[in-house]
Amino acid sequence: MTPHTPRSRRDFLYAAGGGLGGIALHALLNEAHAQPRSPLAAKRPHFEPKAKRVIFIFAVGGPSQMDLFDRKPELERQAGKPLPEAAGRARSQFTTGNEVILPSTRRWQRYGKSGIELSDLMPRTAACADDICFLRACWCTSTVHAPAMYELHSGRTLMGFPSLGSWVTYGLGTENQNLPAYCVLPQPEGVPEGGAPCWGSAFLPAVYQGTLLRRGASPILNLRPPPGTGPEQNRRSFDLVRRLNELHAPPGDPDLDARTASYELAFRMQQHAPEAVDLSRETAETKALYGTDDAKTADFGTRLLLARRLVERGVRFVTVYSGGGPLITQWDAHDDINGNHETMCGHADRPVAALLTDLKRRGLLKDTLVVWCSEFGRTPNSQGGRGRDHNPLGYTMWLAGGGSKGGTVVGATDEFGLHGIEDRVSVNDFHATILHLLGFDHERLTYPHDGRDERLTDVAGRVVEKALA
Repeated sequence: MTPHTPRSRRDFLYAAGGGLGGIALHALLNEAHAQPRSPLAAKRPHFEPKAKRVIFIFAVGGPSQMDLFDRKPELERQAGKPLPEAAGRARSQFTTGNEVILPSTRRWQRYGKSGIELSDLMPRTAACADDICFLRACWCTSTVHAPAMYELHSGRTLMGFPSLGSWVTYGLGTENQNLPAYCVLPQPEGVPEGGAPCWGSAFLPAVYQGTLLRRGASPILNLRPPPGTGPEQNRRSFDLVRRLNELHAPPGDPDLDARTASYELAFRMQQHAPEAVDLSRETAETKALYGTDDAKTADFGTRLLLARRLVERGVRFVTVYSGGGPLITQWDAHDDINGNHETMCGHADRPVAALLTDLKRRGLLKDTLVVWCSEFGRTPNSQGGRGRDHNPLGYTMWLAGGGSKGGTVVGATDEFGLHGIEDRVSVNDFHATILHLLGFDHERLTYPHDGRDERLTDVAGRVVEKALA
């Protein structure tokens, strides 16, 4: 075969350029194979979001709406009597609905320019009423803790479905590739009854599950490298593990990608996470604001301060649990509503108010959505004379910042606080609203699983327009 001889300079450049292009393409393909796009890379939502990140505060056990956020004078007027027949009967886990009415003994007053009436149990948080949107007619479908927790976290009462935080990180990725996209801060006494499925990724790739952070100077286990090892040695180890993984599965395998991404993240976290969880870098004034100097508020205040540091550094979703472990460390007031809630509010009120105040003064509240929620509320009937049983039919959750409409009350319960009767908000509605504030059409955020395009809100859900600023 006669070799090609260029007849002109243009012909020469054409032939040479084609060869160089092939070399460049080969190099790019090799680089793409060696460094696959991170599954946690930042992604654009469906439309311009109001919120970029979420701090999800979950009050474990079921706070009492009529003792905290939703005053019901009729309870006082009819104290000691059964509920009228017209009010219905709420059969709960431990009561029949025929028990007598238990009045609230709390003192109430109006707060802020909005004049929202709230109780004396959380006065510091109440002082932030103008930044809060109270949803007073929320409802769910279970009176049992674990199924109701699964519903509030994943939209279903059964295990095996991705958590809200997993859906958000699947849809948005993260703004910081050196920290977990989704962090979970449980109470030291124990996790909620629902356990790990509350922050699991289920059929979504494992890279989207929550990362547990624990109490102490090293919230992330094994964060510091073993003695005698350095960054270069660790880098070689991670590279070797990645190459070995790639021998056992082709590129694009979701489980393999998640495993590889977790190793890479672990390596980067050893360098960057220690600064993020180092609260000694905070001013004395800020730590005092969160109550880290008070035994009652030190733990929860520390965790909310850590949550603020994490979202400030690009972490997309942080769940912080108030309550967990033994019954006495939950909002589950079957025996003594006042005693339980005075203790739990003593732990939570100052830190929650501090979080809202701190985010606002740093300019972060406008695009950080703070959520206060629980698996259900409490009954107007008495349990054992001083307590209240579980009530999924009408209770209060709230939103602050991130495009929610502060200083607003959406919905109402009946005169006894038993049923939601106006602007009712289902769990699907609640999730659809959160996703909307993050820039998602909840019907379009889907993932194929078992021949079906699954979504967080299943086949229901509407955005609560009145909650939007």
